[in-house]
Amino acid sequence: MTAPATADSTPTAILERISLVLDAFDGPGRLTLAQVVRRTGLPRSSAHRMLERLVEMRWLRREGRDYELGTRLMELGSIAVHQNRLHSAAAPILHDLHRATGYVVHLGVLDGPDVLYLDKVGGRLATELPTRVGSRYPARNSAIGKALLAYTPHSTHDLADLTPELRKVRETGVAYEVARISGGIGIIAVPIGPVDDVVAALSICGPTSHLKFDHRHAAPVRMAANAIHRSLTGRPRTTPVAPRSHHQGLSAATTQPRLQYA
Repeated sequence: MTAPATADSTPTAILERISLVLDAFDGPGRLTLAQVVRRTGLPRSSAHRMLERLVEMRWLRREGRDYELGTRLMELGSIAVHQNRLHSAAAPILHDLHRATGYVVHLGVLDGPDVLYLDKVGGRLATELPTRVGSRYPARNSAIGKALLAYTPHSTHDLADLTPELRKVRETGVAYEVARISGGIGIIAVPIGPVDDVVAALSICGPTSHLKFDHRHAAPVRMAANAIHRSLTGRPRTTPVAPRSHHQGLSAATTQPRLQYA
């Protein structure tokens, strides 16, 4: 339980006050305004304003005169735990996929209307791509985003203009894209997880002069997605990513155009 703050030590910074209020809920049960004031030492009017604002933001939930932790905090906590577990499960497989194909590999999740990139693995070409871990891009404008949208519940109802394309991705389990830039960058993306229970998606990308939209290049991406899903669900990884063949990968002399999305 958080110790009451004295008048002299009451935080003035908004983030410190938010932390103080949320820490007051460190324990079972709901709290009244009076209890929050008692636990935090904040002035009653300040505590009330902050509580109501946190309710509006869904960080807290109010029922009558009682407050409790809200759904947004639960969502954020779940996402943090899930993404950390996802990253740990995916990391070695992403590196395997890069070594097997020679292409840049991305791992992303759907965050609202955007793709949030959790990992990026690649060689020389990776430095030429504007994507980075922690960055985001509109899902409807990226192959990895379309793979996620096609496998996400009710997504087609919210993106009516993309419904035919998303339906095709849902039927085939693969999203293809060519960046609208000189030279052309091809992207192949595959969802991780079944329809309506997708957890993430991964993609490979490289110059279209090397990367082709066929089963030879889609197959290792599917295998990697399946391996990540098996790892997340506790099933053993039995099939390694296909080894690199003579027609795959990037030549050291390949000219590398800049990527807009992956």
